[in-house]
Amino acid sequence: MMMAFGQFVFGLPTLAYNELQRQTSWRHPSTSRVGARPARQYLGPGDDTITLQGLLAPEFCGSTISLDQIREMGAAGSAWPLVDGNGIVHGQFVIESLNETSSIFMDNGKARRIEFQIQLARVDDARTDAIGTGTGTTASGDDVVTFDE
Repeated sequence: MMMAFGQFVFGLPTLAYNELQRQTSWRHPSTSRVGARPARQYLGPGDDTITLQGLLAPEFCGSTISLDQIREMGAAGSAWPLVDGNGIVHGQFVIESLNETSSIFMDNGKARRIEFQIQLARVDDARTDAIGTGTGTTASGDDVVTFDE
């Protein structure tokens, strides 16, 4: 297991990402002052985003069903816990976007290579009303699509 997002498990049987980028910001708005540099005040944490990029090769590893599951989770609008393979809980995240680029097509139009990018944004951990429920992909790689609201 590389990472779990709710009940969806990232890995070779589902989606394996090859790049993880995290951007964290803090809010320091400024106020203009005459004859001096602007004054800044710390207001707290800002956005915390994670971008996962990877390659799906359905003939060798992964499944296009996994992309559909991520799309369904995003459409639900719920927040899901993000836990990496070391057991570190990164907080509650929502899916902001899913980008796919398909290439190297077979004669039936099925893509042999699908590059994907998933943009996640952290939400307030105290908001339990937005937490998603249901199941996604089991640890053994079995695809199960049931998301209850």
